[in-house]
Amino acid sequence: MKTLARLEKVDLRDYWEDEAKDFTPWLSEENNIALLGSTIGMELEVIGREEHVGSFRADILCRDLRTNSHVVIENQLEQTDHKHLGQVITYCAGLSAAAFIWIAPSFQEEHRASVDWLNSITDEKFNFFAIEVELFRIGDSDAAPNFKIVAKPNGWSKNVRRQVDEEEMTATKSRQLDYWTAFKDYVVGKPKSPIHVQKPAPQHWTNFAIGRSDFHLSASLNSIQKTISVQFWIEGNNAKKYYDQIYNAAYEQSLKELSEEVEWLRLDDKKSSCVNLAISSDFMDQHDWPNQFQWIYDNIIKFKDFFGPYVKTVKK
Repeated sequence: MKTLARLEKVDLRDYWEDEAKDFTPWLSEENNIALLGSTIGMELEVIGREEHVGSFRADILCRDLRTNSHVVIENQLEQTDHKHLGQVITYCAGLSAAAFIWIAPSFQEEHRASVDWLNSITDEKFNFFAIEVELFRIGDSDAAPNFKIVAKPNGWSKNVRRQVDEEEMTATKSRQLDYWTAFKDYVVGKPKSPIHVQKPAPQHWTNFAIGRSDFHLSASLNSIQKTISVQFWIEGNNAKKYYDQIYNAAYEQSLKELSEEVEWLRLDDKKSSCVNLAISSDFMDQHDWPNQFQWIYDNIIKFKDFFGPYVKTVKK
C-alpha cells in the first residue's frame, strides 16, 4: 500500500514577517494576484500599491478587467478587527471602487456578518469579499498559498456563470474573443514587449495599465463603424481636472508625436475623459488581422511612452 503524506499548515508569519513589506508586495505579483482573482471569479490587474486616500493608504488597488471597475484589497496578517473594516469601506469610497477584497488569516464572526450585510443592502454593481489566506506544505516542500472564501455577494457564482453564458451567445462576441486571443499571441511573440495583454475576453475592448489608478490605455473594435482605436482614458472624481492639466501641457505635442488625427474628448456629460486615435478597419476581416495587430501594438506603445510621464506628474 502506498503511503500518503500529511498536509501541514504553516504559520503565515514564518513566510511573511511584515504585512506591508512582505505580504502586500507578494500578493501584487502577477501570478499571485491571478490566483486570488481565479478564486473569486475576477480577472484582476494591479494598478497601484499604497494608494493615497486622504491621510490613509489602501494596500492594493486593482482593476477588474471584466467590468473595468476598481477593486480595493485590504490585507491583514492577524485576526480581523473593526479598524480594518472601517478602512476598507473608506478606501472604496475614496477610490470609487465597486468592490473590496478583505484578506486575513481568520475572520471574527461579526466581521464576516458585516461583509454579508454590505452585500445584502447593495445592488449587483457592488461586490464585497472576505477571504482567508492559508499556507500549507507537504513534508519538506515549499509552502503553497490557499485563498478561502468566507463571505461573498449573494448569487455571485451564478452571476459569473451567467455573464460567461451571455458572452458566448453571439457570433460577434465569439469573433472578439478570437481576435484578442490572436492579438495576445502576437504580442507574446514580440521579444521584450513593453506591454502586457490581459486575458482575452469576448468584448469589444482590451485594457493596458499605465502605472497609476484612474488612468489606463485601451484598444477597441467597432463592428458598426468598422474602425479600430487606441485610447488613453482618465477616470474617477478628478477626471476633468486631470484631463485639463494634461490637455494644456500635451495637446500641441500630441499632434506631432502621436498623430494629427488624435481626438481629445473631455466628455463633459460623463465621469471619464479620453484621448482617441482611430482608423478605418474591419476586425471581422481575419486576413487583415496582422496589419491591425501591428497598428494597435505600435500605437499603444506610443500612447504609453507619450502619456506615461504626464500621468506620473499630474496633481490632484
